[in-house]
Amino acid sequence: MVGYVAAVLFALFVWWFSTGALIYLNFRPQHTFKWSLLGATAILLAAVYALFASAADTSLAGTYTAFTATLLIWAWLEITFYMGLVTGPRKIPCAPGCKGVRHFGHALMASLWHELAIVACGGVVWLASYRAPNDIALWTFATLWWMHESARLNVFLGVPNLSEHILPPHLAYLKSFFRQRPMNLLFPVSITLSTAAFVMIANTVASAPAESAATHGLLLVGALLGLAILEH
Repeated sequence: MVGYVAAVLFALFVWWFSTGALIYLNFRPQHTFKWSLLGATAILLAAVYALFASAADTSLAGTYTAFTATLLIWAWLEITFYMGLVTGPRKIPCAPGCKGVRHFGHALMASLWHELAIVACGGVVWLASYRAPNDIALWTFATLWWMHESARLNVFLGVPNLSEHILPPHLAYLKSFFRQRPMNLLFPVSITLSTAAFVMIANTVASAPAESAATHGLLLVGALLGLAILEH
């Protein structure tokens, strides 16, 4: 049981620490961005190496290495987006009154390169993990991707609480794609699907061998998914 709690706390700590570090770096003066991006890219390369190195390692260390490496790859995607390096071809606000398919197209253009970078990184994770003995990286990346797309679409369609404060000044134009409203039709679908997946993971953990590496992997992914449900 102690190991289970440690796995959950580890997942939450790494996620919250990386998020806090990202917000801090994004609000630093822009002349510091090049150093942050260089550091993040160096970490990315190390994470990709660790990802491939851990794919055949089914030990507890291999599980945590694959999970952490995947989060570091995701952190690179986030920092390059929020620092404005990899965003999209559109860098201006959407005109007031723009709506429907046209508005969605403008929103997509504002983050197109970022979305394509996610696809590319997902391909790297897939190459490292598909049919590998240790596939925790693949499930971790899939969970992060789901969290990302669900949050993006829900904010676009409208949510009660907007997190505009996390946008640095150079990305202020993205606020034109945020909408505040009590509810949207996608929100209950997102919550239902996420909760169903969380329950499936919990049931699998309950019947899995205690303290096994595979069980820890499920706990790590489940903690991320549970966090996504709460943050929605």
